[in-house]
Amino acid sequence: MRDREREPAAEVLARAVRGVDAGDVPDRLCAAAVRLLPVSGASVSLCGDGMPVPLSASGARAAHLMEMQATLGDGPCLRAAETGAPVFARDLTTGRDASRWPVFAQQAAAVGVRAVYALPLGDRSVCVGTLDLYRDVPGDLTADEVRTARLVADALTVALMALPRGEEAGRRGDGLWLSPLATDHDEVYQAVGMVMAQRKVASAEALALLRAHAFAAGRTVLDVAHEVVARQTRFDTD
Repeated sequence: MRDREREPAAEVLARAVRGVDAGDVPDRLCAAAVRLLPVSGASVSLCGDGMPVPLSASGARAAHLMEMQATLGDGPCLRAAETGAPVFARDLTTGRDASRWPVFAQQAAAVGVRAVYALPLGDRSVCVGTLDLYRDVPGDLTADEVRTARLVADALTVALMALPRGEEAGRRGDGLWLSPLATDHDEVYQAVGMVMAQRKVASAEALALLRAHAFAAGRTVLDVAHEVVARQTRFDTD
């Protein structure tokens, strides 16, 4: 019975990716997740060195919240990536979920998001990233909706593992084969290296400095990284 219930969702996912370029698959699956589930947005992040790498989003608000988690170094996305288990925040405006990630919860509520459901792409042994689902009203997903969300996450996991790398990726050929967002975030790691040299600190502290500067200025860590790489912002002066 359960397999028959999942067939319509599987058909939607299959249609979403049929005949599209490999690099467009994450975008298509995010859009399919929004169609299949009672959510207002979806995003995908890859596990990076010290922070998630935003990859794809169904819209501007989902992209903003994805970047916000990367900037804060906190949120359901990071917890799901760390544990390899789903993290469901059913109400970010009150109770336990609001206190688990207080700054992220406040930022999410400010743009009208009340609940976040983060699913790992993989499991506890190998997690390549997360699928984050955003909803404007608080509450839990039903059992059927959780199964559908897992189906989307499974499809994303398979798609990401199958995407070409290196020379197969075409002219980039440098591992930045997923999207402009992933390409942009390579600058974050360049900026971390520059801050390490400027402040004579380890990578974790350099990333923390970038995050703190971004948060204090009400910006994203990616914005600050652009300025550091362009030598418009330095961290070797008080």
